[in-house]
Amino acid sequence: MSSSPFDFIDEATDSTKGLETTELAWNIFTVLMLVATVVMAFIFLGIFVNPQSGFNPFPPPTMPVLVLPATFTPTPQNVLPSTWTPLPSGTPLPTNTPLPTGTPTPTETPSPPTATTEPSPTIAEAEQSFQVQEGSPAYINNFAHADAGCQWLGVAGLLFDINGEPITDSSVVIEVGGVLDGEEISYLTLSGLASGAPYGEGGYEIVLGDTPIASSESLWIQLKTPSAELALSEKIYFDTFEDCQKNLVLITFVQVE
Repeated sequence: MSSSPFDFIDEATDSTKGLETTELAWNIFTVLMLVATVVMAFIFLGIFVNPQSGFNPFPPPTMPVLVLPATFTPTPQNVLPSTWTPLPSGTPLPTNTPLPTGTPTPTETPSPPTATTEPSPTIAEAEQSFQVQEGSPAYINNFAHADAGCQWLGVAGLLFDINGEPITDSSVVIEVGGVLDGEEISYLTLSGLASGAPYGEGGYEIVLGDTPIASSESLWIQLKTPSAELALSEKIYFDTFEDCQKNLVLITFVQVE
């Protein structure tokens, strides 16, 4: 059977159609691959941004919740109240006021009196009615004039009447005399002039000098009437010390009749 020229044309046409089909298939496959690549790129990008997304087949483990301890707040101890109330204390002593003292009376021939050479007047002759309280004289530091400190020497004390009440009026003269540091002295003051602080009601005070001086029974103290004519006590001799802890001599008198 002879072939016709038209048969050759049909075979060429079939071959061309087969090539076109193959190229179309590859083109479709290429487009699908491109689309798949883009989709995968978006999926990887989403997983990178959010590893916990549902697209990630291997999500990272969930981190446990961090539990923080409660904030420690220190409790203050021994806190003072907002308003401080001072505790009650003793009544403060008012500021000391220097008392007037007598003026030394020089004599032509000073001679130190002694307990053996100068006898004390008897009670009958001098109408003595005061005696030294037990425990006097006492020697302590100068607490009454803290600003003066050791630069001070004096005698002080209290006077009580027969009823045990302090004598606050000027009804009694207190005299200190004798020899101190080689010089004869004589100082006078009145009862009640130092009433109140620091000695108390019925107090008196006589300043002997501005430095402690040692002496042994060369000084005496005596109570007299306001006219200084009659003695109300015998002469009480006392010592002084060159010691800042004994520069105040305390002598208290009580009325016995």
